[in-house]
Amino acid sequence: MRLLAIDTALDACSVAVHDGSGDALRLTSASEVLGRGHAERLMGMIGEVMAEASLPFAALDRIAVTVGPGSFTGLRVGLSAARGIALVVGAPAVGIGTLAALAATLSAGEPVHAVLAAKGGEIYAQGFTADGTPLDAPQAVDAAAYGAALPSGSALYGSGAPKLVAASGREDLRILGEPGWPDIAAVARLGAVAEIGSHPPEPLYLRPPDAAPARRDLRLLA
Repeated sequence: MRLLAIDTALDACSVAVHDGSGDALRLTSASEVLGRGHAERLMGMIGEVMAEASLPFAALDRIAVTVGPGSFTGLRVGLSAARGIALVVGAPAVGIGTLAALAATLSAGEPVHAVLAAKGGEIYAQGFTADGTPLDAPQAVDAAAYGAALPSGSALYGSGAPKLVAASGREDLRILGEPGWPDIAAVARLGAVAEIGSHPPEPLYLRPPDAAPARRDLRLLA
C-alpha cells in the first residue's frame, strides 16, 4: 500500500507517505503549525514529502484526507488537493474523521473520548472503544452536557478536554493529553485500512459557517 495522507482540518498542515506494510512499512512525513495559510503551503509540502520518499505520484495506490470536524477553509483545502491528486493519478480517495484520527494517535489501550475545542460552550466529541471502534457519531455538543453524561473515570484526549472538565465540574474525568490535531501517521494508518466507498472524501460539517455571503439589498437597485 502506497498512500498519501493529508490533514489540513485544524491548525496543522500535515502530509505523510505510507509505503509498504508490517516490518517493511516506511512512513515519510512533515507537519507545520500554521493556523492559516494551508492553501499556500500544502502543495509544496506534498511535493517535498513525495520527493523525500522517492515515490512518483503515479505509484500511489490511495489518497487519505481528514474530513472534519475542523475549520471550513482548512477542510476545503485538504479535500480539494486530495480529490485532485486522486483524479490525476487514478487512485481512490478516502476520508478519515478528525476525531477518529485523534483517538488513533493515542496508544492507550483503553476506551477514550476524543474532544476538540469548538467555539462558545461547545466541543467536538466522539467516543471510541479500546480498539478504535466508534461508540457514537461525531458531534458538536455543549461541553457541560457531554461531560455530565460520561461515566466516572472516563478518559479524555484532545484540546477540548480542559474545557469539558471545567464546564462540567467533573474532577473524576481523566485527561490523557490535549493535542489540537491528530498525528498524520494516524491518518495514514486509518486510511490504509479504510474500506473504499464507506469513507468518502466528503466534508463533515458539524456546525454552520460563522460567516454568510453578503446579500445585496435589491431595494437600493430599484
